[in-house]
Amino acid sequence: MKMDLGFDIALSMSTPNAVIFMLNVHPDRTRDLISGDSISVNAGLQISDYIDAFGNHCGRVSVPAGCAEIRLQTTAVIHDSGLADVVDWQAVQHQPQNLPAPTLGFLLPSRYCEVDSLLLNLAWNQFGSTPEGWGRVQAICNFVHNHLRFDCAAARANRSAVEGFNERTGVCRDFAHLAVTLCRCMNIPAFSVVTREVPG
Repeated sequence: MKMDLGFDIALSMSTPNAVIFMLNVHPDRTRDLISGDSISVNAGLQISDYIDAFGNHCGRVSVPAGCAEIRLQTTAVIHDSGLADVVDWQAVQHQPQNLPAPTLGFLLPSRYCEVDSLLLNLAWNQFGSTPEGWGRVQAICNFVHNHLRFDCAAARANRSAVEGFNERTGVCRDFAHLAVTLCRCMNIPAFSVVTREVPG
């Protein structure tokens, strides 16, 4: 099926700044684009594109003094099969001592994912008896989906997983941060593509 996508985002600026964004279709899906996905920006500004360490298509705009607003726009059409994501109930959950060294950083606490918090005991109490592997991760995702209420008006750039859990509301990144944190609490390496959440 064909799906239309697009946005029209305006940001107010009071000082010179650099705006970094991830608004393009992910490179894994560019082959499915039928048209569009070229982002335009106002005021004669230029976008410099790059691919980050996680494979995301990113853009950067340098906003000079005197530019009160930056406006980013695009429209596109993409093909999608409409099929649900692949499910693998046999996916294995490796024990921490058997994890490859590069994944260990994705078990650690970070600014937005406070593994060393009240969520650690909550995770083990809530998910300790669930089947390891896919079933456990699915149980975590279901919990987060049912615990948080999506509310754009309640968006806050600095909300952490603990705050999202306590406030029971948020936007995409808040769902991701809570799920990532609960996975890490259960010794499942995880990071959020939504905000490029990295250890440290």
